[in-house]
Amino acid sequence: MTVHSDNPRRRSLLPFAYSLQSLVRGRLWLQVLVGMVIGVCTGLIMGPTTGLLSRETASVVGNWLAFPGHLFLALIQMIVIPLVFSSIIRGLCSSDDIDQLRRLGGRAILFFVATTAVAVTIGIALALLIRPGDYVDATNLGLASVVDASSGAAEAGGVRILDLPDRVLTLLPSNPLSSMVESNMLQVVIFASIFGVALVVMQRDKARPVLDLLASLQEVCLTIVKWAMWLAPLAVFGLMARLTAETGPQALLGVLVYVGTVLLGLLLMLGVLLVVGRVYAGVSPKVFFGAAKDVMLLAFSTSSSAAVMPLSIKTAEGPLGVRKHISQFVIPLGATINMNGTALYQGVAAIFIAQVFGVEIGAAGLILIVLTSVGASIGSPATPGVGIVILSTILVSVGVPASGIALIMGVDRLLDMSRTVVNVCGDLVACIVLDKLDHAENEERETTERVNGT
Repeated sequence: MTVHSDNPRRRSLLPFAYSLQSLVRGRLWLQVLVGMVIGVCTGLIMGPTTGLLSRETASVVGNWLAFPGHLFLALIQMIVIPLVFSSIIRGLCSSDDIDQLRRLGGRAILFFVATTAVAVTIGIALALLIRPGDYVDATNLGLASVVDASSGAAEAGGVRILDLPDRVLTLLPSNPLSSMVESNMLQVVIFASIFGVALVVMQRDKARPVLDLLASLQEVCLTIVKWAMWLAPLAVFGLMARLTAETGPQALLGVLVYVGTVLLGLLLMLGVLLVVGRVYAGVSPKVFFGAAKDVMLLAFSTSSSAAVMPLSIKTAEGPLGVRKHISQFVIPLGATINMNGTALYQGVAAIFIAQVFGVEIGAAGLILIVLTSVGASIGSPATPGVGIVILSTILVSVGVPASGIALIMGVDRLLDMSRTVVNVCGDLVACIVLDKLDHAENEERETTERVNGT
């Protein structure tokens, strides 16, 4: 039996992973934190409190300061589609066993959906318990007038049971190029998965040229990601300066309880993931943190699961001992559809904004938030700031004014950085758990075949 090896292509990830790791060791995370603090201070100085700049002048200066941040986001968003597309296909093709791919894919999806549902449930429960929205007075922020305009939003955003077959059919892209242009990540993932499975069942010599092309495409994407990382400190400084100048210190202080609620929820979800890794894979929290500390720091610095993807793969295959065909498939897939931290944040934010505007959300509304958060998180781009876009969809679905997002924009950068850490840790835990289950199943199958053979 001939064993195919993709080691040269797999090794192509290592130089970029080492480069990203060197950025961490060069204290990029510290540069980002310093940039964030200086950005907040600059925004407060530019804001209306000091009166040093007029509102129009502060807006112009803020836009120029935020330019590196917009450039950073544009570079990441530009490269997400080809990076995810090439990574998923190459991960699928790292194994020649179609049955193994079927088992691994099903387990991965089930794991991602289950942990995401747990995350958003934790977020909603904390928001209902702490009630951070009671600490903010919407009448003083000039946003209370929009509540009356949202009375019919919940009905407009609902989904009927009769519409579900049509909704399912829309998941399969009729035009893959159009899905890529429109950044419909879930359709891109489905197309990449079908494309990858087709390459697996083809003869290896006929599939080789396409795999080589995708390997080169992946290297180009990772090079651009590396360039974008150097902009991270300036990006955070500029975005925080502009947002703080626009929001003002009163709003920042008013949402302090909201920030604490989200961070507490993220900490609890991280604990849940560590327990899952310990129970199902036998990896202790100490071992996990020792292996994943660089990935977590880089995730916090960049707010992008896609940017951390090469280092996540290297960490999974190295210190955590995950086999390559598992890591090459689960990490790119998880960076696209496994958004535990993002879903938790959306649950807290939706309840917080509803509390601020006095919108009552019943049991049906809470269930709708869970379902919408899980569904919207799956397939969302693994880029900074995308949680705000998803949140607007969730708010409309339950009749909460989407304009309330303005209340949390000033602190979203910190929360975006924090929830990305949980997202990345969820991908790594999924790797070690699925690798353990797959390894145990293979051993059981080999034992059975050996006994039957004798």
